[in-house]
Amino acid sequence: MTTQPITTSATYTAGRPWLASTHGTDQTETVTVDASKLVANTHYVASTDSTQPYSRLLSGLALGKITASGLYGPYDPAATDGRQTLCGLVYDEALFAPGQTRIPCALLWHGVARASKIPGGIDTTKITASPGGAQIRFV
Repeated sequence: MTTQPITTSATYTAGRPWLASTHGTDQTETVTVDASKLVANTHYVASTDSTQPYSRLLSGLALGKITASGLYGPYDPAATDGRQTLCGLVYDEALFAPGQTRIPCALLWHGVARASKIPGGIDTTKITASPGGAQIRFV
């Protein structure tokens, strides 16, 4: 019996249609997202490809910081766990494996974004300014 290794590759291009300016993109922070707070096909794209088992956290996703854990989750103005304060937007798509509970990603906390292109949507009238929150101008 002989073994024949097979190599495959896939290329993904990170689109950032939500990004309106490169201002602030050189100062992202690394944060960790609580995967249990995410909804498939709203906050991330679930993998359906057997050669690439990783799901993709969407670039541009609005995040808030969960007070109790220090992790981040999808921004929700109606939340009471800390996520009601916008902390920033996921800068680059982040791959994560099935069953992974924490996802590291880059957070854009200062810059300009197109509100109409934010994954999952965002109502900019419900964002409350906060000294510890994001400094994002939505156009």
